[in-house]
Amino acid sequence: MNILDTILDAKRQEIKHIKDVKIQKIQPRSLKQALSSSGISVIAEIKMKSPSEGDIFPNADPVQIAKEYESAGASAISVLTDEQFFGGSLDILTAVRKAVSIPVIRKDFIIDEKQILETVHHQADAFLLIADALDQDALQQLMNDGNKAGLEFLVEYHDEEHAEYIFVLNPEIVGINCRNLKTMTTDISYFERMISSLPSNSIKVAESGISTSADLKYVSDLGYDAVLIGTSFMKTRNPGKALETLLEGRS
Repeated sequence: MNILDTILDAKRQEIKHIKDVKIQKIQPRSLKQALSSSGISVIAEIKMKSPSEGDIFPNADPVQIAKEYESAGASAISVLTDEQFFGGSLDILTAVRKAVSIPVIRKDFIIDEKQILETVHHQADAFLLIADALDQDALQQLMNDGNKAGLEFLVEYHDEEHAEYIFVLNPEIVGINCRNLKTMTTDISYFERMISSLPSNSIKVAESGISTSADLKYVSDLGYDAVLIGTSFMKTRNPGKALETLLEGRS
């Protein structure tokens, strides 16, 4: 069994224990608008550990990191909420959302509408949908559920076999993840191979494997509108400063 399948099995067990919650609706901040500014935008991620890296920044202060990310110029913040594999939580998501004024994305393996309602309850502005974890009908249904809940979403994929139906579904925000979710290895050249398959009117996000200003320029020149960076920032143990340095090198 590969890593993605292992995570999805665990996620199915978690979903069984999600309780009905009273939805606390907030006015969401628009991720699409935040990523539509001129120049390449950065979604800065809070991630304590991962299956590929092990412990990245255990015992980090996510609220302080979020504030520093915003101050350094992040357009949005991604919060890993999976606890077992990534060391996150929904409480971290809520605390980060209250601490900053930019959009906050829930990043998790969302495969059920219950998780979207949970996302609303914990006050995220948007959420991630991973095409590699879903079939086309399930992805379409969760996109519909997200729209109904009033949340924006980033639809990401790695496997080329999903390109055709992602193009048809035409999400407003679409990401290419250069990390193979079955092996957890990255290949930054994958961004070039996949850029032409993305819907022309979507905001295009390059995810994983980006760590330097040269990487940022590379994906910007390819035509991506935004990047999502987590591991390389968090590994420095001073992620806000790492983002600041990255953006300074861009100019």
